[in-house]
Amino acid sequence: MFIIPAIDIIEGKCVRLSQGAYDRKTVYHDDPLEVAKSFADHGLQRLHLVDLDGAKAKHVVNWKVLERIATHTRLTIDFGGGVKTDEDLDIVFNSGANQATAGSIAVTDPDTFHHWLQQYGAERIILGADLKNEKVATHGWQNESEHSWEEFFQQHVAAGASYVICTDVAKDGMLEGPATALYKEMLTQFPDLNLIASGGVTTLDDLEDLRELGCYGAIIGKAIYERKISLKELQNFADAR
Repeated sequence: MFIIPAIDIIEGKCVRLSQGAYDRKTVYHDDPLEVAKSFADHGLQRLHLVDLDGAKAKHVVNWKVLERIATHTRLTIDFGGGVKTDEDLDIVFNSGANQATAGSIAVTDPDTFHHWLQQYGAERIILGADLKNEKVATHGWQNESEHSWEEFFQQHVAAGASYVICTDVAKDGMLEGPATALYKEMLTQFPDLNLIASGGVTTLDDLEDLRELGCYGAIIGKAIYERKISLKELQNFADAR
C-alpha cells in the first residue's frame, strides 16, 4: 500500500479543512514546496496535491504551486481540484503532474471524463469520489449529488476507470479514523479496483487496517500536520510494505 501525504492549497498556502468546510481552515505552512521537500526527504514517493481554490472556482488556480513542487522534487504527484476542461487538464500535466484526479466532472459531464480515460489512460486519470452520506459531493464538497457511490463506481469502472480516491467527507480532518467499513464494502463489490483511501487516518493502526483491506494507497494529511504520525514512522511503514 502506498503512503500518500496530502497538501491542500488555498491562496498558495498549505492548509487543512475540517469536513470540507472552507470556514474551518487551518494554515500549516506558507510554502507548500518546503512541505513537499520534507516528504521527499523522508523517502516518501507520492503526493496528493489539492487545489481548493480551483475546486471552488471550477477551474485550476494554483498550478504554479504544482509546477514548483514538480520542478524541485521527484515526487509522483496526483493533482485535483478544478479540473473541469481539456484546458485545465493540459495545464495540470504541463505543470508536472503525473496524474489528475477528476471528481466533479465525472458527475456533471461523464462523457468528458470517459474521453480523458481513453485519451490518457486509466493510470493517469483518477476518479475522485468525495462522499457525503454515501452520496457523491462536487465542487469542493459544497454540493451533494443524487449519485450513490455504487452507481458512480459502476458507471465509470465500466468506462475503464481503475483508480479511485474515495474521501468520506465526514471523516476528513477529524482525526477519528478512516471509513474502514465503507472501504471494505467497496473492495468487496469492486475487487479489482485500485482504491485509495482518504480522510480520517490518524494512527499507524489505521494504516495497517487499510493495508489489510487491500487498499492500493492511503492519503494522510492532518495526522502529519498535527504530529499524530511522524514522517519517520511513515517512512518505516512504507519501507516495510
